[in-house]
Amino acid sequence: MFKVITLNNISPVGLQRLEPDSYDMDGTTDTADVVLLRSANMHEMEVPENLKAVGRAGAGVNNIPVDKFSALGIPVFNTPGANANAVKELVVAGLLMSARNLVQSWDYTRQLTSEGAALSKEVEAAKKQFAGYELPGRTLGVVGLGAIGRQVARVALDLGMKVIGYDPGLTISGAWQLPAEIQQAASVDELMAKSDMVTFHVPLNEHTRDLLDEKRIRLLKKGATVLNFAREGIVNNAATLAALESGQLHAYVCDFPAAELRSCSKVISLPHLGASTREAEENCAVMVVDQVREYLEYGNISNSVNFPDAQLPRSEGYRLAVANSNVPNMVGQIATYLADAGLNIIDMLNKSRGDLAYTLVDTDGNLPEEVAQKIRDIDGVLSVRTL
Repeated sequence: MFKVITLNNISPVGLQRLEPDSYDMDGTTDTADVVLLRSANMHEMEVPENLKAVGRAGAGVNNIPVDKFSALGIPVFNTPGANANAVKELVVAGLLMSARNLVQSWDYTRQLTSEGAALSKEVEAAKKQFAGYELPGRTLGVVGLGAIGRQVARVALDLGMKVIGYDPGLTISGAWQLPAEIQQAASVDELMAKSDMVTFHVPLNEHTRDLLDEKRIRLLKKGATVLNFAREGIVNNAATLAALESGQLHAYVCDFPAAELRSCSKVISLPHLGASTREAEENCAVMVVDQVREYLEYGNISNSVNFPDAQLPRSEGYRLAVANSNVPNMVGQIATYLADAGLNIIDMLNKSRGDLAYTLVDTDGNLPEEVAQKIRDIDGVLSVRTL
């Protein structure tokens, strides 16, 4: 039986897919085979000795020490696309709120105290200061064309906008899902120079921190709007505030409140609402639970942020799953130990991703523990499971 701990509230719609006969939901940090979480910080957490998988009900994994788990042969799963619609809708809301100055005008009207004809006169006199602009014909720059970025790009086209996108890691599959009307930028700088509004949909890492800084803000068209529903740190707050005050930027809409942003009326900051819908939480929970189950029960991997995708249909027989460093002759050594034990290989799959590799082997007999231990002792092997 696999012991499971949840570090955040995970939707029951997902958790109910863990069958009670196989999964114990009363695991502890000392005994857990699986950790499921959303935004809890795992960086200071002691790694359970029996830990086999980590499942993040969401896309970003900055709260998880992925490198630490990689070194232990533990896959970290996430749920790309499960909350894409929720974030897309919030981006659309941000586009409209900023273009029509809705937050500022609402704040103005809620503070009015006059009544009747006096109220009407006051409103008519003040509304000019909240005049906005319409979206059709304006260019939206989309930085990051993953599941969320693609949805945002499509809905922007539906709103009559022009769209330019940039994503150096765009896959062939992802490219096929983009409308032909989307212009491709050769660089972030080119995208900035052509955009009236820009939205970010990339993870936070050493390459994307302060992706929008003082230099790039100057490339944007005067009066541009910036939207950040990806991660805090991608947009430099100090540079953005200076640009708002000078009029270089019209508005900044983000999902990450910061103390320095509070006093600026041109900032719309929301309390991290990106995936805060019932539907998104359920989608993420179902997706991560299914992925973790498939790995624990069959050894198959999909949507791991550190290990390669690996799906091998289960054949008759017994299965061995090995995570190891991506070095030569690893499969050969594994096969040699299996042959020495008199085991015939029915089917095999070996995949690699960067410095890591993963091997699934189906054999015609059960692997003795002493043979499994010999494989564990191979230099470069990170983890071994028999299924």
